[in-house]
Amino acid sequence: MNLFIEKFKEVLYSVIPVSIIVLVLNFTFVPLPFAVLIRFIIGAVFIILGLTIFLLGVDLGITPLGSMAGSNLTKSNRLWVVVASGIVLGFFISIAEPGLLVLANQIDFITDGQISNISILIVVSLGLAIMVAFGLIRTVFNIPLYKILSILYFLILILSFFATPEFLAIAFDASGATTGVLAVPFILALAIGISSMKKDSKSSEKDSFGLVSIASVGAILSVLILNFFSGATEFSANLELEVSETSSVFRPFFNEIIPVMLESFLAILPLLIILTVLQKIAFKLTKRAYLRILKGFIYAFFGLLLFLVGVNAGFMEVGSIIGYTIASFDNSFYLIIIGFVLGIVTILAEPAVHVLTHQIEDVTSGYVKRVAVLTALAIGVGLAIALSMLRIIIPSIQLWHYLLPGYILAISLTYIVPKLFVGIAFDAGGVATGPMTATFILAFTHGAADAVEGADLLIDGFGMIAMVALTPIITLQILGYIFNIKSKKGGLPENE
Repeated sequence: MNLFIEKFKEVLYSVIPVSIIVLVLNFTFVPLPFAVLIRFIIGAVFIILGLTIFLLGVDLGITPLGSMAGSNLTKSNRLWVVVASGIVLGFFISIAEPGLLVLANQIDFITDGQISNISILIVVSLGLAIMVAFGLIRTVFNIPLYKILSILYFLILILSFFATPEFLAIAFDASGATTGVLAVPFILALAIGISSMKKDSKSSEKDSFGLVSIASVGAILSVLILNFFSGATEFSANLELEVSETSSVFRPFFNEIIPVMLESFLAILPLLIILTVLQKIAFKLTKRAYLRILKGFIYAFFGLLLFLVGVNAGFMEVGSIIGYTIASFDNSFYLIIIGFVLGIVTILAEPAVHVLTHQIEDVTSGYVKRVAVLTALAIGVGLAIALSMLRIIIPSIQLWHYLLPGYILAISLTYIVPKLFVGIAFDAGGVATGPMTATFILAFTHGAADAVEGADLLIDGFGMIAMVALTPIITLQILGYIFNIKSKKGGLPENE
C-alpha cells in the first residue's frame, strides 16, 4: 500500500499542474463546452489512477524482468545470446510503451491512415530493438559512449538530408516518445543488470547510463529509413475537432474500452511470454517470487488500459481545443508564453526528473545542486516548447534549424565533459519526455498547428517532443562541464 501511495503522489504531482492550467484557461481565455470539461476531468482521474497502477506494475514486474534478463545475459557469456535477447526484449518493450502508442495513434489519426499506427509501432520498435542489442555489445566491449553517439548522429545527419520534413519531425518525436515510463526503467534495469556483473566498478557505474540514448537513436534511424520505402510524398493531414459531435459525457469512455483493452493486452502479452520462457530456461524463481512478478504484469495491463482510455476520451481533445483556440488569437505572443509555461510546469512535475536531479547531486557529492539542475531543465524545456510554438507561427523556420545546431553542440560537448555526465545527459532526454508531453502538450501543439494559417499539421505539428528531448542533453552536459571545472578548483576527483 505504501508503494501505491508513493506512486499515486508522483503521478498526482505530474498531472495536477497541467489540469489546473486547463481549468484556469477555461475560466479566462478558452471557455470549454461543459461536457468536454467534465470529460477532461474524468480523463485526468483515469490518467492519475492508470499511471499509478501502471508504474506499480512496472516496479513489481517489468523492471525485475529487465534486471534479471541483464544478469542472465552476461552469465551466458555468448555474444549471439546477448544480441538476440537485446533485439527481442527491445522490440517488445518498445511496442508496449504508452507514449509511443499515443504518438502512433495520433500520427495515424492526423494522416488519415496514410502512416498507420501499426507501421510506426513496428518500425520504431524494430529500430529501438536493434540499437538495444548494439548498446549491449558496447557495454560488453567497453566502447566509449561518446564515440558511438558521434557516429550514430553523423549517420542521422546524412539520412536527414534525404528525408522529407514530415518524416524528419516524426522520427525525432518517435525517439522521445518511445523512451518513456515503461522503456526507460526497463532498459536502465537491463543495463545495470549487465554492467553490475563487471569487475571494474568505475566502468560499471558509467556503463549503467547511455543504453537509453543509443536505443532512442534506433527510433530516429528506423523512421528515416521508412521514409525511403514508404513511397509517399504528399499527405492529407487533418485534425478533426469533434467538439460538438456528442454532448454525452460517458459515451466516449465506453467507446474506447474494448479497442484499448485489446491494444493493452497485445502490448503486455509478448512481455508475459518472454517472462514465462525465461522462467523455464533461466530464472528458476520460487513460486512466490514468480507470482509477484505476474501480479506486476496484471497491474501494468489494467494501468495501461485506464491511462489510454483517459488520454483518448478526455485529455487529447481538450489539448487540441486549447491549442487551436489560443493560436487563433490575434496576438501570437500568448501561444509562445503558454507553451513556455506548459514546458516549465511539465518538467517540474515530472517524477522521473526529481529522481534524476537527486542522482546528479549524489554523483557529484553535492557540488551540482539539484535546485540548479531542476531550474536549468525547467527553463530549457520551457524554451523548447516556446520555440516549437514559434516554429508553428513562422512556418519558414524548419525543425532542422533547431535540431542541427542543437545536436552539433550536444555531440561536441561529449568530448569535453566528464563521461559519466554524457550518459546521464543523453538518458535524460528520454526522462524529460514524460506522459504529459506525449499526450496533452502533443495535442496542444497539433491544435495550434491546425489553427495557424500557413502552418503544416504534419511538418509543424510534430517535432515538439524532439525539442523537449534535446534540451536536457545540452543542459546537463553544460552542468557536467561546470562540475568538472569546480572539481579541478576544489581538488575533487574528476568523473572521467
